Amino acid sequence: MSTLLRAEGVGKTYARREKEKRRGIGVLRDVDLGVRGGEVTALVGPSGAGKTTLLHILGLLTPPDSGRVCVGHGADEVDTTGLGDRALADLRRARLGFVFQSYNLLPQHSALRNVLLPYAGRAAEGAERARALLERVGLAERAGHLPGELSGGEQQRVALARALINDPRVLLADEPTGNLDTCNEETLLGLFRELADEGRAVVLVTHNPAVSAVADTVYRVDAGALVPERSAA
Repeated sequence: MSTLLRAEGVGKTYARREKEKRRGIGVLRDVDLGVRGGEVTALVGPSGAGKTTLLHILGLLTPPDSGRVCVGHGADEVDTTGLGDRALADLRRARLGFVFQSYNLLPQHSALRNVLLPYAGRAAEGAERARALLERVGLAERAGHLPGELSGGEQQRVALARALINDPRVLLADEPTGNLDTCNEETLLGLFRELADEGRAVVLVTHNPAVSAVADTVYRVDAGALVPERSAA
């Protein structure tokens, strides 16, 4: 399968405050990573190692201080270096799906409306697609419910459906099972596996061994460096 998302020489440093302003905390150092369609890639490591920072850089939510991120493959590849906020937002909407650990659902909107919010096409087609995605994640009958009326596992599946509304080729998820019981965890991991088997690249940040166990490729992020732990055959 083709590489759909690449980081080359990525570095990120956060400045200290007060007397140490001119110094920095090195979060990521010269990270190279390519994620391929058809595979689940897991990023593991201790808290504070830089996993979420790397995921946010890959998802074009945080700019790197050095290096570059490229989205797509071949003639379709886009080097995101120097792109403005609008161009980055358009690229995220069209090519990337992001599942946040805290779900980030709008409490005043139904599950269906939350899934529809990022949709970039015609409203009628979006509603049909949103309903189909809710059915796929097992929530067709909950489409009209508000987030506060859903369990944590149901909210996470709504968040996954929302991430898929524009049919992205790359899906990024931050600790997607962190708040779930075993049953909901297994359901969600099965969905991630299906999405990769359809040709998408799926990237998961996790502390959970059950999540990394379903991944094809596992990298450990430790002290700002990326170390391969297991590679796809």
